[in-house]
Amino acid sequence: MASPKKPTRRSERALAFQVLYGLAFSPTATRTEVIRLFNEAPAQMAERETPDQPAVEADRPPAAKGRKKPAEPAPPAAPVAPPEGFAWELVEGVWERQQEIDALLAKHSQNWRVERMGKVEVTLLRLALFELSFRPDIPARVTINEAIELSKQFGDEGSRAFVNGILDAVSKELEKKTTGEP
Repeated sequence: MASPKKPTRRSERALAFQVLYGLAFSPTATRTEVIRLFNEAPAQMAERETPDQPAVEADRPPAAKGRKKPAEPAPPAAPVAPPEGFAWELVEGVWERQQEIDALLAKHSQNWRVERMGKVEVTLLRLALFELSFRPDIPARVTINEAIELSKQFGDEGSRAFVNGILDAVSKELEKKTTGEP
């Protein structure tokens, strides 16, 4: 029997982006809520979906749409164990260090306030800035390339240049700090 394929880092980054993008619209203050949102992310749902049990309302047959299910008693709340894997490490890291990351982003985004940037771009930048700043095991050029690839997937034509410009500036600054250059 073949073992299940391990997700690629690119797919893990895409999942992290989706979760963080959702948090940009409805920020949460609790780790438990972030875990719940992570577990409900689209890619996570696709893994759990079965052919006879669609995950979304739009996938239901027309006759079933709009019908309410009978109320079911809520199960007792169980302690929520944190997920594992690279995507979760990214989501958790960005969520925990968002203020630091946003300060770094604001410092390098000349003439742009963070709150005025598009949510796609801010989310991509937060994800990449977390990797650049807090994941020394990932080469800067890999982080920048992956952010550009995600911007092609989720952003518009202007996203790539904007994301690349800011990440390049941050990368150069961080490199100077590690080498001790003025």
